[in-house]
Amino acid sequence: MAGRSFLIRSPKEEESDAAVREAVLLGAKNAAIAGTVVAVPTLVGCRVLPWAKANLNYTAQALIISAACIAGFFITADKTILRNARQNTIGKLDKST
Repeated sequence: MAGRSFLIRSPKEEESDAAVREAVLLGAKNAAIAGTVVAVPTLVGCRVLPWAKANLNYTAQALIISAACIAGFFITADKTILRNARQNTIGKLDKST
């Protein structure tokens, strides 16, 4: 009974949930790609380059990689949500004319 709600969801809310779900999936995919692309040169550079070896400890390396993952996620999710909103707005304008 705890999972049931007395409120009935509108079709627009279900479309919104689908758009958010799509944005999260695409964001996670691109975050994994960005993390991998940034992790390889960061870790190799910290083993090979004298400056990086001396100045970038494990915390700095993790921050560099996680910053790329976070940026990839949020940029992709934002673009996906904006694209879906734009398509919904264009669809509403087409219906009204």
